[in-house]
Amino acid sequence: MSTLTLDVGGMTCASCAARIEKRLNRIDGVQASVNFATEQARVDFPDSVSPEELVAAVEATGYTAALPPENDTAPAESEEPDESAPWRQRLLISAALALPVVVLSMVPVLQFTNWQWLAFTLAAPVVVWGAWPFHTAAWTNLRHGAATMDTLISVGVIAAFAWSVWALFFTHAGMPGMKMPFELISTSSEPHLYLEVAAAVTTFLLAGRYFEARAKRQSGAALRALLHMGAKDVAVLRDAGASEATGRRTATEIRIPISQLAVGDVFVVRPGEKIATDGVVTAGTSAVDASMLTGEPVPVEVSEGDSVVGATVNVGGRLEVRATHIGSDTQLAQMARLVSEAQSGKAEVQRLADRVSAVFVPIVMALSLLTLVGWLVFGDGSVAAAFTAAVAVLIIACPCALGLATPTALLVGTGRGAQLGILIKGPQVLESTRRVDTVVLDKTGTVTTGRMSVVAVHIADGERPDDVLRWVGALENGSEHPIARAIAGHAGERGPLPAVTDFENHGGLGVTGVVDGTTTAAGRVSWLRDEWSLTPPEQLADAADAAAEQGHTPIWFAADGRIRAVVVVADTIKDNAAEAVAGFRALGLTPVLLTGDNRRAAESVAAKLGIERVVADVLPAGKVDEITRLQADGRVVAMVGDGVNDAAALAQSDLGLAMGTGTDVAIEASDLTLVRGDLRAAVDAIRLSRATLRTIKGNLFWAFAYNIAALPLAAAGLLNPLIAGAAMAFSSVFVVTNSLRLRRFSTSSGAPGTASRHP
Repeated sequence: MSTLTLDVGGMTCASCAARIEKRLNRIDGVQASVNFATEQARVDFPDSVSPEELVAAVEATGYTAALPPENDTAPAESEEPDESAPWRQRLLISAALALPVVVLSMVPVLQFTNWQWLAFTLAAPVVVWGAWPFHTAAWTNLRHGAATMDTLISVGVIAAFAWSVWALFFTHAGMPGMKMPFELISTSSEPHLYLEVAAAVTTFLLAGRYFEARAKRQSGAALRALLHMGAKDVAVLRDAGASEATGRRTATEIRIPISQLAVGDVFVVRPGEKIATDGVVTAGTSAVDASMLTGEPVPVEVSEGDSVVGATVNVGGRLEVRATHIGSDTQLAQMARLVSEAQSGKAEVQRLADRVSAVFVPIVMALSLLTLVGWLVFGDGSVAAAFTAAVAVLIIACPCALGLATPTALLVGTGRGAQLGILIKGPQVLESTRRVDTVVLDKTGTVTTGRMSVVAVHIADGERPDDVLRWVGALENGSEHPIARAIAGHAGERGPLPAVTDFENHGGLGVTGVVDGTTTAAGRVSWLRDEWSLTPPEQLADAADAAAEQGHTPIWFAADGRIRAVVVVADTIKDNAAEAVAGFRALGLTPVLLTGDNRRAAESVAAKLGIERVVADVLPAGKVDEITRLQADGRVVAMVGDGVNDAAALAQSDLGLAMGTGTDVAIEASDLTLVRGDLRAAVDAIRLSRATLRTIKGNLFWAFAYNIAALPLAAAGLLNPLIAGAAMAFSSVFVVTNSLRLRRFSTSSGAPGTASRHP
């Protein structure tokens, strides 16, 4: 079996993706998953099926498909085109033309002589050009025997406009002085104009498509950000031949594009630079920030023979690395594939309107036709009366409220969320919030600060605490290591630190230097014992053991041949994290702590937060596996994370929530972004999402209810098309008003600017 990802074009709703997926799966041996948000189809196919056949199958359904480029391991240099731009242009122009049409049609006192012809002139380009995407999509679906929401939009707009054209050119509606009559019950067969219905429906639906296109574009940003994390060029060592002076062979540095790097090349990584690709250290010692891969806040000490990963950052000394994997074989590329596969496999929630429209549209069209025939056969035989009733059926079913149901609630909900630091990417994420029963929390940067800090200083008997703290702070001030910076910063708060001389870094074991004329050392106790023959005092050893049991890091300090103190550093738990965990439980969610950190540190944090289930020592692939395992057990999983190492798990989860204080990759791979670093915002995000979803469902229910209640009246001739249009306008007003209630949503965390009431 082979796997291929096709770029699919022309999809306008989730039902389009379902049709393509159904067509591909009809091919023997083919298993396809089509993602509407990313506009891609991931296809597993046997050798008996060629990629060209898969493309042909998609095109036979009425859409476009393109094979991926042969070499797609390198990130694209140019930005992808903004697909929302054409929708925005079409929306702005249509709105400018439709507004005066609506005002003239709905306010009789403004209807001057021949106003209807101005309205016709303004509405025509909206109906033809503005609604052209809906018309073309409806025609494509019609040719393949399908009906979607585009069909309903196109039919409703054309029916309203066609009726108005007929009335203008063939009845007295086009005469000077014409006024729009308003009758609650149709008592005459006089024609009316419905230009405002055609123009307003088009404008409202264009607004919905514009915001939808913006949300869809963001789905691919995670992969773009992930691929662009790697180094762009690299300093490679090349053999320069034998030296004339010494006779020894020498090497020279040549900076080349990363694409020219080959397996086996030795390259140089200076402090602060990204490691170009996966490899093995051949010379030098340093500390490497690998938090993007492991989630561990403490940099990893590496020396000759240790493996390093591309895109991690060298924060210490100079390294020489031999490349072992390049391009698509690197761990960075594998992480990109994890995100891609997780996004492709995520089931997109179809809009309720799309699901119903497949049945609703044919029923409405059939009912309209039956109304026309019924009035001609069983009525008074009046063509005008029959046509009026038939058009009223179409108009009352015009999806104005349906089109507004989701966008208005989403806009109000997301607008309120933005005020509170909660960013909802689109309506497709809301269904998951209702069903979520498990919340998986990353540790570092999510429930903890992600920054090392001093949590305790234990001083040996007989020592002066201020002097010891000054010495250890001055010594560590000579290092750039995050632990050293935490100790130096803590000591510096007590006052200025003296200078350190003869400073030396001992390759991940510790550091030495002279402070105030005293030889000092700080590092691991085993190093002090083996290299300096120092014995730790019993009370300090007990304190260090207790700190290690809690997952903290003890740093031993010696001066003038005697161990003087133990400084304990740790990644501290965020304020209000425990309150957030309690909030998750109140929402019916079971919290799980998932981290790449060691088990002792993870269990210590979990115990303080009241979390019972802990999964530790896992890499990004392991995080995805754990999410998948929970889903296989029937759990609906929300994931809260902040790092690149969380990106794949965020994409795999049913609901991904990224802390806005984290990386761009994690944010783009998530469904919800929490701008504040406060974990309680995750609780508020789920509450707001659920409230928005309830509003959308209520909007859709009443939008359909108006239609269903009015359809029999329209078919019976008790509603003329104007009343039908008024009913649709009223349903739209109700939908908007109902959505505006979300502005009263308040947070549980007492964020500034919140109200005291919420739905």
